[in-house]
Amino acid sequence: MKLFKSLGCGLDSVSVQEVALGLKAGFAPQDILYTPNCVSIEEIDEAVELGVRINIDNIAILEEFGHKYGKEQAICIRINPHIMAGGNHKISTGHIDSKFGISIYQLPHVHRIVEANQMKVEGIHMHTGSDIVDVESFLRATEIMFETARQFKELDYIDFGSGFKVPYKSDDIFTDVEALGKHLSTRFNQFCDEYGKELTLVFEPGKFLVSEAGYFVARVNVIKQTTSTVFAGLDTGLNHFIRPMFYDAYHEIINVSKPGGKTRIYTVVGYIYETDTFGWNRKISEASAGDYLLFKNAGAYCYAMSSNYNSRFRPAEVLIHDGKDYLIREREDMEDLLRKQREIDIL
Repeated sequence: MKLFKSLGCGLDSVSVQEVALGLKAGFAPQDILYTPNCVSIEEIDEAVELGVRINIDNIAILEEFGHKYGKEQAICIRINPHIMAGGNHKISTGHIDSKFGISIYQLPHVHRIVEANQMKVEGIHMHTGSDIVDVESFLRATEIMFETARQFKELDYIDFGSGFKVPYKSDDIFTDVEALGKHLSTRFNQFCDEYGKELTLVFEPGKFLVSEAGYFVARVNVIKQTTSTVFAGLDTGLNHFIRPMFYDAYHEIINVSKPGGKTRIYTVVGYIYETDTFGWNRKISEASAGDYLLFKNAGAYCYAMSSNYNSRFRPAEVLIHDGKDYLIREREDMEDLLRKQREIDIL
């Protein structure tokens, strides 16, 4: 996080704990946007106390927040534009059935609450999903945001969220951010002229910045052949990398121990005691027990979503920067697993 701060980034945080981590890493409160979902007003109060920007995404909390803080605390409002721009239904967040954001059709209610409590709305925000495949759909959502922005007269910024798609395969499609940037920059400047004020354009590129920078490495424990399948069983599982099972996500897998070996077809699985598959029918250099397999695009949602399921330890994390390696998180041991447990006498 300190590295990204040095590059001039701000933070989009979705929990007060992420806010606290950001502050500990040295981010200024005004450079942190707190965008929770379905949290209590008590947690939002904590974020207010920490001085960060507050993004509200439901009517009930907006009303409660307004009664409590009125014009004393500026807010951002998360809008649901009802645009399906994310690739996978599990990571699409801007459609009509999404739990995220306040529907554009509820804006009259929003204005009643804002006006009744004399609230200052400093920003509006959207996030349509994490894999924008159709740029035109995303641009339609930006037009909805511009139309919404016209209804708020004291804005300082418009946050268009993120969702830029990264390639997971050599021939995969991805978001053309240069083309998107050129179009949206022109349109945003045009809107600012119409609005009568130069606003700040905000993006939350998140996964786009880190996905391709991260690699997950696991060792082959066993090659197991059944009547129909050859499994490569690893010393890891969905407890460490849940994306393939959770999102049906594709991650390219390479045998880094034998990168030039002859190719065989494997189904790559983990050691967790349930269906735990990383990739089906993958062409990989012939693997043996002890070989190391590398998963690409593990820079987002790998360690961050890991757990101790089956009482397994989590692995170490290593940062490679300017050709030098840094151990930034030690691998866990039994002491870590037991640290917060308490032994009681109930027998």
